Amino acid sequence: MPLRSTTLPGIAVLISSLLLSSHGTDVCDSPLVSNLPHSSFRSSSQLSGSHGPVYAKVNRREGAGGWSPLISDEYQWLEVDLGRRTRITTVATQGRYGSSDWLTAYLLMFSDTGHNWRQHRQEDSFGALPGNSNADTVAQYKLEQMVVTRFLRLIPLAWNPNGRIGLRLEIYGCHYASDVANFDGSSSVLYRLSARSSAMAISLNLKTPKNVGILLHAEGKGDHSLSLALEKGKLLLFHQHGWSSSSGGHVLSTMGSLLDDQHWHHVKLERIGTHLNLTVDKNTQYVVIPADLSHWDIHWLSVGAVQSPELKSNPYKKNFNGCVENLHYNDLNLIDMAKQNNPQVTVVGNVTFSCDEPISVAVTFTDSQSFLQLPGHTTEASGLVVIALQFRTWNEEGLLLTFNILQQHRTLWLYLSDARLQLQINDTVRVLLELNTGSGLNDGQWHSVELSCGRDHLSIAVDKDEGATAQTAGIPHPDGHLFFGGCPPLGGNHKCRNPVATFQGCMRLVTVNKHPVDFIKIQHMPLGNYSHLQIDMCAITDRCSPSHCEHGGTCTQSWRTFHCNCSDSGYRGATCHSSRYGQSCEVYKHKGKTSGHYYVDVDGSGPIKPQLMYCNMTDRAWTVIKHNNTELTPLHSSPERKQHIVHFHYASEEEQLAVVLSRSEHCEQELSYYCRNSRLLNKPDSTPLSWWFGGQAPGRIQTHWGGALPGSQQCACGLHNNCLNSNVQCNCDADSEQWTNDSGLLTHKETLPVQSLVLGVIEPGSEAYYKVGPLRCHGDKSFWNSALFDKETSYLHFPTFHGELNADISFLFKTTSSSGVFLENLGIKDFIRIELRSPFEVIFSFDVGNGPMEVRVETNVPMNDNRWHSVRAERNVKEAMLHVDDLPAATLEAPSDGQIHLQLNSQLFIGGTASRQKGFLGCIRSLQLNGITLDLDERARITPGVQPGCPGHCNSYRFLCQNQGLCVERHNGFYCDCSQSAYTGTFCHKVISAHFKSTTSIRYTLKESYELSQNRSALPSSIFSKMTLRGENISLNFRTRQTPALLLFVNSFYREYIALLINRHGGLELRYRLHNSRDVEVFKSSVMNLADGRLHVVAIMRRGDAISIQIDKNNRESFILTSDVEFNSLNSIILGRVSEADMVDLELARLAVLGFTGCLSAVDFNSISPLKEALLQPDSHVAITGPLTQANCGSLSSANPHSSETTQSLPDPPPSLDPSQPLVNTIKSDSALIGGLIAVGIFITLSALAIIARITCSRNETYRNTDMKASQPDVANDVHLSDEPNYQSARRDNQKEFFI
Repeated sequence: MPLRSTTLPGIAVLISSLLLSSHGTDVCDSPLVSNLPHSSFRSSSQLSGSHGPVYAKVNRREGAGGWSPLISDEYQWLEVDLGRRTRITTVATQGRYGSSDWLTAYLLMFSDTGHNWRQHRQEDSFGALPGNSNADTVAQYKLEQMVVTRFLRLIPLAWNPNGRIGLRLEIYGCHYASDVANFDGSSSVLYRLSARSSAMAISLNLKTPKNVGILLHAEGKGDHSLSLALEKGKLLLFHQHGWSSSSGGHVLSTMGSLLDDQHWHHVKLERIGTHLNLTVDKNTQYVVIPADLSHWDIHWLSVGAVQSPELKSNPYKKNFNGCVENLHYNDLNLIDMAKQNNPQVTVVGNVTFSCDEPISVAVTFTDSQSFLQLPGHTTEASGLVVIALQFRTWNEEGLLLTFNILQQHRTLWLYLSDARLQLQINDTVRVLLELNTGSGLNDGQWHSVELSCGRDHLSIAVDKDEGATAQTAGIPHPDGHLFFGGCPPLGGNHKCRNPVATFQGCMRLVTVNKHPVDFIKIQHMPLGNYSHLQIDMCAITDRCSPSHCEHGGTCTQSWRTFHCNCSDSGYRGATCHSSRYGQSCEVYKHKGKTSGHYYVDVDGSGPIKPQLMYCNMTDRAWTVIKHNNTELTPLHSSPERKQHIVHFHYASEEEQLAVVLSRSEHCEQELSYYCRNSRLLNKPDSTPLSWWFGGQAPGRIQTHWGGALPGSQQCACGLHNNCLNSNVQCNCDADSEQWTNDSGLLTHKETLPVQSLVLGVIEPGSEAYYKVGPLRCHGDKSFWNSALFDKETSYLHFPTFHGELNADISFLFKTTSSSGVFLENLGIKDFIRIELRSPFEVIFSFDVGNGPMEVRVETNVPMNDNRWHSVRAERNVKEAMLHVDDLPAATLEAPSDGQIHLQLNSQLFIGGTASRQKGFLGCIRSLQLNGITLDLDERARITPGVQPGCPGHCNSYRFLCQNQGLCVERHNGFYCDCSQSAYTGTFCHKVISAHFKSTTSIRYTLKESYELSQNRSALPSSIFSKMTLRGENISLNFRTRQTPALLLFVNSFYREYIALLINRHGGLELRYRLHNSRDVEVFKSSVMNLADGRLHVVAIMRRGDAISIQIDKNNRESFILTSDVEFNSLNSIILGRVSEADMVDLELARLAVLGFTGCLSAVDFNSISPLKEALLQPDSHVAITGPLTQANCGSLSSANPHSSETTQSLPDPPPSLDPSQPLVNTIKSDSALIGGLIAVGIFITLSALAIIARITCSRNETYRNTDMKASQPDVANDVHLSDEPNYQSARRDNQKEFFI
């Protein structure tokens, strides 16, 4: 029988092991609790002997059918000792048999020693694990990652409200084998590695109580070395070439944090190609290494210290103190080699092969209600009171210790303030003593504090430094109790007051007069009092390692949360995830921006950084990307007869260029060659002479030239069969003695941009120039990518959205429906959804495991107005945010220790839902998920019930067209038609202005033949010459110092007129004569002093006999016309000087002959813009007399909302080239010199003639104005008419003169 009783279990174990081996090493699900002895179970308490922890085994009915504590509260626990370190994969719970006692939620804790517990984390967060719903069903929780531990502790968090805590437990896992070495801070192991291998992989587990020390040091050929060292609890990877300095080398990487927590941490260093992967626990970092290390072999590897036969001195101050487990180099088990006394191994000092762990019991102050109350101890015989402790925290503020001083009615506080240690003694009225010392004490490291109170002094010290000392009279003895971290709730007899924040962090090694505080006794309540503490563990978490701050944002943290500083990163949000900038010039245009430099983030929240680009806003939004040489550049012959190779470096990086090219509808780049006796592409025998590289760097060889097709080995003239010589494919290949060129645009995006040029040899006597223009692209396919959903049951589906930690979704929509789901993606429990709940409400809802959450934005106006509305939603580990149009964003903070991973597995539904809820009716456009655009247009083409594209953009963007500009629809967008506006520009926002001299006159003739009017239907002038007006809209801006001055004159064939003038008193007058037999009617504005040289804005409106005048921002003035209301058969509109033949009024004729000296701008008469026509589109309608200079005098920076948007203007484009000779800055050839001399001669001759004509005109003008000087101010200094600081430079840059 004894033989049988021992044999059968042995056979069972053998069969079990064979079964496990047959299923492979991945099988790890054996029950571990059912056969444990009674001594393996402990608990905080038990209700009775039959409710003890030994009965807490799944499906067992012994005793009372499970464990129940004496009191059901959050301080209870059940502990299991597995006897040795074991792999754990699953935990199963069950309620107490035959009862109403079961857990609904619990926490798991692990430990190797029965002390220093570590809480189980789910998805990098602490959270409750699901329990049971009844007493009988077994609920299993499979750990996401296998845990290796000896002790397991389960802490009940919630239980059946109609019962008590009741538990039966099973743990599943398997055997764990390891090799361990212990280093005491003075020991090490040195390995000589003779094997040569292309691979390099070092892996190990470490456990240490120290935050500094050298872990590994590797040396190899070329005096290169790599080291892994702990500094402040982080793991640093160093590289050094030689040992000439005392430093540890260059830091390649920093990983991990709090590695001195006396828990096991996994480390792996692996070389993969030309880089290293450094892994600490679950996080891996890509490390770039010098080229010499790509094929570097390790000759010596030391563990625990820097040891090397070549090393003369140790640059590291500290050796490693702790345990190393399962140390492997490639396939070598290095610890086993040390155990076996392998001759390649040298052991220095006392290295043992078991892990000796110092026991240090810590306590965690978890929140604002945490405190620890201890009885005060009597003083030492010496009369000293000495209180010491160690703490670690992330908070800048927090109370460490307070007590009332015996018989003195005083209180002592020892606390952190601004991360410094402060001591303060107060009475009931004032502060009696203040001391401070230390700095940066919120760095998460352990810091020691000692408070020493003597008979005549008091001192505080941090980390054994001298600290601060003050003289005192008497010893401040504690009166009754010591309070650590905080105070108990109000209402007790403790008399504890805390004027600062509660301490949140860890404490250990607390001593009072050299008596250690036993936290284990406190846990069982025989000593002191506490609340909201976690005893025998330090639950500090580094929320910045790894950092959740993206795009270079810097992470700072407190005990409960972290903060990302996104300054200067170009990104925003709680984690610096979302870009602050538009993704293209098209986006900026549709925000109303004008030409200028803008930061463009081509991939939104993706990894590509924003780039400053120039956006040229015309009827299209052009993105202009320059390179290092966009000018016309000469080529010179060289004695070596070498080809000319030119490389171009663009202002944008390659990845940005690639995205711009792929997103744009059209791209182009000028490629030109100007030549004389210089061939370009082909030699006479058709051998290629020149080529270029284009496309993604470094580019592919291209043999065509600007304007030709790829691969054609042609220029544009060869494509169109119009080269100078029909036998060649390029003009320059004709070897002509005359200047000629081959120029054109490269428009095939796969060949752009031009990366480099290889140009043929320039022979003596030949001349050539080349030009490669900037890359220019317009259109944004992503911005206009859209779909129309015309049925509630229709939807588009895409692959699962992967936004586990950060998810941003943005789109535009327009609809007439009152509700609908924009998008939805589901998981097993998680989901994400955005919907229009009502015309006034957008909802962003999701669940990442913490329960459904909603963020909502409500509007005051309905959003089902068939206009585009923008939606941007973001969810990250810190918060969720919803932004609709320009309304304030709504945010919802995430739980600080909740679930953080969004786990989805269904398809992504757009415009509908998987659950067939009410779908969306309307348009969705520019849908982007984490910076990636979903191609709605393409998917809609193959999906019933959904149409590609969305018309009707002017409903939303019409407001961008200013000053009577008309919004015109395009398939992808819109443009502003400024033909009926006095303004020009992308949005009809640029004012048209000009300087007038006294002799300047612009006559815009309204009458024209019927036949001509048929061909110019867009021009309204022919209408006015044949009809009667019963009202006018007149507007203009002016600057002048002249009084009197005529601003505008409109006449008819019946000698009727309208005149707008400034009288001699500086006031504005409007004169109407609408009947030739009646007197003129004069309407005077009350606004005076208009001839002050400042810009003034005038708007006049007449409807019948009602006239209104508004000047600048003054109140509108009203007048009544009494003579007549009809203005018949208009003839012309005149600005500036009016000839006497046009005048019927003698007084007005005297004024009109003076002309106007100053600035006029934005002149509009019933949608006719005579000044604009004269400056930009002169034709038979416009007659210009005298000098007319276009300028920027007609606008104020304060009146121009677009001026602040332009960061910098590009220089004016170079003048067009004369086909007979190129114009460059440096032309040193003889022919260029001759051409230059001829040009100078012509210029001098023309200048002389112009001066003579100008003098003659000036004399005539002086004679004509002699009689008017008494009544007219001096207008010679007309350059001072502008008060704008940039007036003079603007005039020089923009002047265009017309002399007729």
